[in-house]
Amino acid sequence: MHNSALIIEGGGMRGVFAAGVMDFFIDKNIEFSSCYAVSAGAGHCCSFLSKQRKRAFNVNVDYLKNKNYASIYSLIKTGDFFGVDFIYNKIPNKLNLYDYDTFNSYEGKFFAVVTNCLTGKAEYLQVKDIKKDMKYVVASSSLPMLSRDVIINNTPYLDGGISDSVPVLRSIKDGNNKNVIILTRNMGYRKKPNSVMPLLKMKYKKYPNLLKALERRHIMYNKEMEYIEKLEKEGKVFVIRPTKPVNIGRLEKNYKKLESLYKEGYKDAARLQKELFEYLNK
Repeated sequence: MHNSALIIEGGGMRGVFAAGVMDFFIDKNIEFSSCYAVSAGAGHCCSFLSKQRKRAFNVNVDYLKNKNYASIYSLIKTGDFFGVDFIYNKIPNKLNLYDYDTFNSYEGKFFAVVTNCLTGKAEYLQVKDIKKDMKYVVASSSLPMLSRDVIINNTPYLDGGISDSVPVLRSIKDGNNKNVIILTRNMGYRKKPNSVMPLLKMKYKKYPNLLKALERRHIMYNKEMEYIEKLEKEGKVFVIRPTKPVNIGRLEKNYKKLESLYKEGYKDAARLQKELFEYLNK
């Protein structure tokens, strides 16, 4: 196990890129002492830590036509576009069995990043017992407008990407001197102001601090990207990202596009293998 943190960006269905990178890590027995994962990245990290090669990708694509997986039907019926019971109960326990024992044998620390709806701030919840703490992963992946709030200890939470899309600062604060970062956007990508802010203000008017975070998300994200690119140039972090713009949306259902992006993630990690090992071992 390398004394290094793995940081995984979200991005909805774009997360298959990170799934490809992590499958390369599984193939090469690359393990990290800490993992910080956001939104879809948190779900994929679960399969990485259970060492189930290609499971993260398969979970994403095998049920694209199932209305209980990701659909307007699910949103209307349950309040969640991505069906929570189907994804976090039926799939791991009946359809694509999850290796709970292997996850629970992981000797490092795994944090799911969530956003506190009352404070608008990021929180980093450690997933210790995967069955008991799966609600942290659910909260981290709960997209605004498309998900219900996830209640943890009487507090409502939503997607971690709202408040901390790529938690490298938190990792450094926790004492991690080496950080491997998986991004799901290409070099130079910057977010624009949220175009559905009026709808968000209507839906979340009871959470003024959450609205502030949503309104400033593009500013926060762009500052994080500038900081990461600075650290990367200085050799202080190692970044694996798509080499070209990703033409896949958060809710993408085109199998061929998703498969291509997954393969791109694997190939990019393989291409950077030598540099990665040099970084981890220096």
